[in-house]
Amino acid sequence: MKASEIRKLSAKELDAKLLELKDELFKLRFQQAINQLDNPMRISAVKKDIARILTIQRDIELHGTNS
Repeated sequence: MKASEIRKLSAKELDAKLLELKDELFKLRFQQAINQLDNPMRISAVKKDIARILTIQRDIELHGTNS
């Protein structure tokens, strides 16, 4: 998910997407622990998406929705 796509989401949508990604990361880590993970690169992609959402939420908190 690109940062420009994330910036178009509302605050509630950002929270929902963040919860969804955290749940997916948990499931991926569980699959990795029992050696059933098909694509290990997906873990890093989900972590980066989580970081992007948290960064944009912080940017909105500091500068408002105009940034």
